[in-house]
Amino acid sequence: MQKSIKDIQTLGEIVRVARNNLSIEHWDYLIGGSETETTLLRNRQSLDEIAFRPRVLNDVSSIDTSLNFLGSKLRIPVVLGPIGSAEQLDPKGMLPAAKAAAKFGVSIFKSSAATPDIEEAAEKSKAQLIFQLYVRGDQNWIIEHVERVEAAGYVGFCLTADSAIYGRRERDKIKNFKPSGRSKVTGTNYQSQLDWNVVKSLRRRTKLPLIIKGIATEEDATIAVDHGIDIVYISNHGGRQLDHGSGSIEVLPEIVNAINNQATIIVDGGFYRGTDILKAIALGADLVGLGRLYGFGLAAFGQAGVERVLEILEEEILSAMALLGVTKLSDLNTNFVRPAKSVRQPGLTSAFHLLNIDGVEY
Repeated sequence: MQKSIKDIQTLGEIVRVARNNLSIEHWDYLIGGSETETTLLRNRQSLDEIAFRPRVLNDVSSIDTSLNFLGSKLRIPVVLGPIGSAEQLDPKGMLPAAKAAAKFGVSIFKSSAATPDIEEAAEKSKAQLIFQLYVRGDQNWIIEHVERVEAAGYVGFCLTADSAIYGRRERDKIKNFKPSGRSKVTGTNYQSQLDWNVVKSLRRRTKLPLIIKGIATEEDATIAVDHGIDIVYISNHGGRQLDHGSGSIEVLPEIVNAINNQATIIVDGGFYRGTDILKAIALGADLVGLGRLYGFGLAAFGQAGVERVLEILEEEILSAMALLGVTKLSDLNTNFVRPAKSVRQPGLTSAFHLLNIDGVEY
């Protein structure tokens, strides 16, 4: 018997409900990566190979998990990242997740590859929205989107830089499955033509905070800052683009050092638990982007599922901060973490050890 949202106490339970609700095609699209899925697994493995160094005998009776981001106070150091084809998880696309973000108190990225459109998402969600663009047209096409985003009241504009072409996602290819966000797409050649000149043009055109998503090296992070980028978003697209890449948290320290506080840093890739988020904060990230994790909540219970994901994450963050001996996010630094050997094979089951779906360890 499937649990109701009221009975859900752990994130793993939400993952299980999501699997029950999704077809194998939509499930594999959500959890899968490119080719051998090595990058996807390294995301998880690199997080599992970090251990904490807690401090004791500190007063932790009052803990603050909040931070300021783009003019708003976020309840926890999390943003909901863009999910293309979100309508495969919920018929209303990303709108229920946006409403959940607004109600809970975090920001959310609205993907150009997900419904609803720019204006409807803003009007109906009342969330702090950031627009994420896959380029499918020329310079005029890009400017048109900038103008729509500005008029709709979005707080940031994000250009995805790691998708010059689609990664080879073999789970989808074997089933001849094409996600809804790609079924009628035209103009993909424009994405492969992107270069830093487009970034320069965007910087001249808009006063909105600019974000480059898909940064994975200190070299590109430095170039981004030199081009006036406000937020560097470290990401390997959840392991869905280039295979045999590094885990996102592996490259975080070099990018933190290269940027040297000249831009805000978001990192995503395999972050499933409150402890994962605190590891990133300790290593210098400002916020953590979530994708699959809130996708599970969306697929499981819609808006209520995303809200519950965020509530449980908050509980985990509060618990871990207390046990680490810190009372605010700014207390965390590299002294609180050290390298360690992972104790499980990387994957969903290294984050949710009680999870066993279809007799398969994911």
